[in-house]
Amino acid sequence: MMARYKLVVAAIVLALAQIGFLGSMIVGRAAILRDGKEVLLKVEPVDPRDLLRGDYVRLGYDISRIEVEKIANLPQGELTSVEGPVVVRLKKDPDGYWRATSAWLGSAETPAPGDEVDILGHISNGWSLTPGSTVSVDYGIERFYVPEGEGLAIEEEMRKRNADAEPELRSFGIKVAVDSSGTGQIKALMDGDTMLFEEPLY
Repeated sequence: MMARYKLVVAAIVLALAQIGFLGSMIVGRAAILRDGKEVLLKVEPVDPRDLLRGDYVRLGYDISRIEVEKIANLPQGELTSVEGPVVVRLKKDPDGYWRATSAWLGSAETPAPGDEVDILGHISNGWSLTPGSTVSVDYGIERFYVPEGEGLAIEEEMRKRNADAEPELRSFGIKVAVDSSGTGQIKALMDGDTMLFEEPLY
C-alpha cells in the first residue's frame, strides 16, 4: 500500500514538473513577443523549388550569411570557423528592413546603441574565414508555421517574386521580437505593410 502511495506521489510530482517546464517555455516565448524590440527582416527563400514542407515555410534571411569582414573578433591564424554562438548587430535601413552592421563570435564587446539590436545566432564549424567569405548563421527563426492549406499560395507567391526582376515585388518580410539577451521569436509574416499571419502570445 505504501509503495503504491509513493508511486502515485512520484507520478504527480513528475507531471507537475513537466507542466511547469512547458509553462515556463510558453511564458518565456510570450514575454519575448510582448516585450521584445521589433525588427523587420527581409525574407530570402531557402529553396524556391522546395519552400514548403507540410504546414510550415522554410525561411532564410540576408542576415543568415554574415561577411567575414563584419566579424570584429576573428581568431588570428584560423582558416575555418568553430561551432558556437555569434552575436549579430542589426540596424534599420531606410527601406524599413534591419540588416547586419557587425558581429562577434561568442558575445558582443559593447552593448547595442538604442537604434540598434543584437540578435543571438549559432554558427557551425567548417565555414571559411578567409577574406571575401561568409559565415552561415542559424537564429532559430528559420521556420514559420502557417494555417493548414495556406502554405501553397505563399510558396507560389514567394517563388514568383524571387524569380521576378523587379526588386519592389520582393516585399515579404518577417517581423521578429528580440529580447535583451538577443533571443528572437517570429512575431508575424508580412507582405509589404500587410500582415498575413501573426503569432499568438499563447
